[in-house]
Amino acid sequence: MSNTQTATAPSVKQQAELEWIQMRADYADIHAETTREKMERKIRENPLVPIGCAATLGALSFGLWNFRQGKTKMSQYMMRARILAQGFTVVALIVGVGMTYTKKKDEEKK
Repeated sequence: MSNTQTATAPSVKQQAELEWIQMRADYADIHAETTREKMERKIRENPLVPIGCAATLGALSFGLWNFRQGKTKMSQYMMRARILAQGFTVVALIVGVGMTYTKKKDEEKK
């Protein structure tokens, strides 16, 4: 029984290896999108999200710097600005997803 298992194991392994090689040959002409390309595409599709993220980061950084300097009034103002920037980012995400969804629906109809 162990001889049978030993004889079939390499053939199954070889078959799986051959399928993998064939699959790689079939998909060789397809370009896989890199992380950088994907990020650039997403920014082009919805440029308001990175703007909102940058505004959030700027307000947070400036607010923390003011807090460290002892300027509590400006620090509180910047923390409120951060909340507004985060809200803007969330709304931009929702609008971007909605636009992408409607764009795909329009392409399917054609």
